[in-house]
Amino acid sequence: MQTALAEDLKGISLYLIGMMGAGKSTTGQRLAQQLGYRFFDTDTLITQLTGQSINHIFAELGEAAFRQLETQVLAELSTYKQLVIATGGGIVLTAKNWSYLHHGLVLWLDVPVDQLWQRLRSDHSRPLLQAENPQQTLATLLAHRRPLYAQADLQITVPPGSNTEQVMAQIYQAIPGVVRSHKSAAASSKGS
Repeated sequence: MQTALAEDLKGISLYLIGMMGAGKSTTGQRLAQQLGYRFFDTDTLITQLTGQSINHIFAELGEAAFRQLETQVLAELSTYKQLVIATGGGIVLTAKNWSYLHHGLVLWLDVPVDQLWQRLRSDHSRPLLQAENPQQTLATLLAHRRPLYAQADLQITVPPGSNTEQVMAQIYQAIPGVVRSHKSAAASSKGS
């Protein structure tokens, strides 16, 4: 199955988007491994590039500076093929980033806010959740970003209690149809 999917993709990179705690990094690593692709996490690359934690960048330089770094990293990654890229939850907020995301297939890991909160409530490394009511902040962020995430090529709804293997099975089932429509759309735009 994985080999057939890798052949169908013909080197197209996969970009995983979604909220913090959605499982983009875990799922992305497994996808890359099974497809024979390389895996990158934009947040990890930013910390490696700057030598600073995401929290430190937010605190010292601000969210706008972080978003600029995020765009730079994404622009660089988009020039390569055969990658699985786990993006930061807010990468969809910068309109320019969509031009880079569309170099590949964009998969939205859609996780309900209650499930996200269960995963994140003891994680104090998330700068946007350093709020008086982090659960409400998380819900507000998701509500604001949901229409942007919905622009993805593929929405993978992650039911409560599902594991990485079940999410991967959904992705494997859905990608071939998206790849076919992606290719036919590209072919028709060339014919115009």
